Amino acid sequence: MSLHLLLIRHAKSDWSDPRLPDHERPLNPRGRRDAPRMGAWIAAQGYAPQEVLCSDALRTRQTLALMLPLWAPPPEVSYHRALYHATPEAMLAVLEGASASRVALIGHNPGIGQLMARLARQAPAHPRWGDVPTCAVAALSFDAPDWFAIREGTGRLEAFAVPADLA
Repeated sequence: MSLHLLLIRHAKSDWSDPRLPDHERPLNPRGRRDAPRMGAWIAAQGYAPQEVLCSDALRTRQTLALMLPLWAPPPEVSYHRALYHATPEAMLAVLEGASASRVALIGHNPGIGQLMARLARQAPAHPRWGDVPTCAVAALSFDAPDWFAIREGTGRLEAFAVPADLA
């Protein structure tokens, strides 16, 4: 069975109000511009997910809200506190509960970037692969019977893109 995973870092967040708890930081104007552009790119590449696992932070929820209208049919969505600033191991534990074969996971750095690097069989030549900027997307595929069976270094990287690539 072929499994497809989109790893998405949330779009650019707003740091203008230092009183806001980190969990409640919204997107800034650039983030609100980039998220739908990357959502459209995901759809145009044929990567629209059937299921989305999203951190419950405001900036990840807003990123998803701006991408969702571009994906048809609409995926099943669940929000997870465990994905907020999660380690790669914690993200994999949430992913193991996925039921669809085409899943998107929306999270935060450094964990999302570390998970991309661990799962990909080979790193792309892309200059931003190492730092995974906001709203970056990695599309990986796995020959595995279920999400429990995926292992580090077994994901075929189908694409890696950042908002600047779409300019």
